[in-house]
Amino acid sequence: MPQTVSLLLMLAAMWLLPSVRAAEEIEVKVGAAHFPPYTVRPEQGADTGLLPQLVEALNNNQQRYRFILVPTSIPRRFGDFQQGRTDMAIFENPEWGWQQIPHVSVDMGLEDAEVFVTHRQSGRDQNYFTDLKGKRLALYSGYHYAFADFNPDPRYLADTYNATLTYSHDSNLLMVQRGRADIALVTRSYFSDFLVRNPQSAEQLLASDRVDQVYHHYALLRPDAPISGAEFARLLQSLRDKGALLKIFQPYRISVSTPKAD
Repeated sequence: MPQTVSLLLMLAAMWLLPSVRAAEEIEVKVGAAHFPPYTVRPEQGADTGLLPQLVEALNNNQQRYRFILVPTSIPRRFGDFQQGRTDMAIFENPEWGWQQIPHVSVDMGLEDAEVFVTHRQSGRDQNYFTDLKGKRLALYSGYHYAFADFNPDPRYLADTYNATLTYSHDSNLLMVQRGRADIALVTRSYFSDFLVRNPQSAEQLLASDRVDQVYHHYALLRPDAPISGAEFARLLQSLRDKGALLKIFQPYRISVSTPKAD
């Protein structure tokens, strides 16, 4: 009988172990704003893109923290962060309106770039991108562009740069392709993904060598977030050492390197 009781207790402990582990995990809420190809918000279903892949890799690589995606938006993400609805903002830059918001920044060692895209035409070359005056721009509403001194105000962009603002990079590129705009700005990663999905556009669109801005990505954490900046940096380094970051980001022409020392 004692052996039977011991066996039952052992089986019960094994059955409860996953629940105990789950209870011990520390939840970290990561803001997921629509920012293709990093986060893609389909009409229905869960978010897709690079951020969900990164969160999955972080969760699979350790058991202490459970990173979860919390829906937010480009303009709402600051308020959600300050009010504690999210603990982290990933693929951000401290210069994009975060200057007055208390945060801890972690260099992710990831770089992307914003490029100009126009419709290929006879005689049109890289010189076309030198001067934006008199050209119709297709921009993404809410984004901070270097050529506009990072001022995202829609009226300013429309009045100063003859810009049409939308909530779709695909729409902006198609506007250029169809002659309804002269130049669209997209990340190099997004343009690569767009051409994979629309191979017929490769001969119709020309991307600039000129870069509007380099996206040197940071993770921004609330000062009282359940994970410290140093610990999150350590988790990223573990993924970097195992080649997981390269596997996620290299197909999108996002460079992966070792973060610079402070």
